[in-house]
Amino acid sequence: QVQLVESGGRLVQAGDSLRLSCAASGRTFSSYSMGWFRQAPGKEREFVAGISWIPDITYYADSVKGRFTISRDNAKNTVYLQMISLKPEDTANYYCAARQRTVSRRPSEYDYWGQGTQVTVSS
Repeated sequence: QVQLVESGGRLVQAGDSLRLSCAASGRTFSSYSMGWFRQAPGKEREFVAGISWIPDITYYADSVKGRFTISRDNAKNTVYLQMISLKPEDTANYYCAARQRTVSRRPSEYDYWGQGTQVTVSS
């Protein structure tokens, strides 16, 4: 069982930077691939970034490539999403998720989810 708690979301202006954190419980965090997803009102949940368990191979949605960076600290059981050059279209509730296989871009293939953290980017 893995419990995930996201934090760091807030209201920012376009062009600002923000770092989201996802703290995980459990002693086997390092064996999980982690993903960040987001969901805006009226839209489906979409893949943003993912990081594999070993080695740390990263994946990104085209819309965030070059602006977002996913990383993990297995000693702290935490995964991060560093976001720069934020745009109004990045506004969404951001979720982290975990699965015990390779990174997937499909939300349905993740076993554990956090409650989400809201990111709002004003123009």
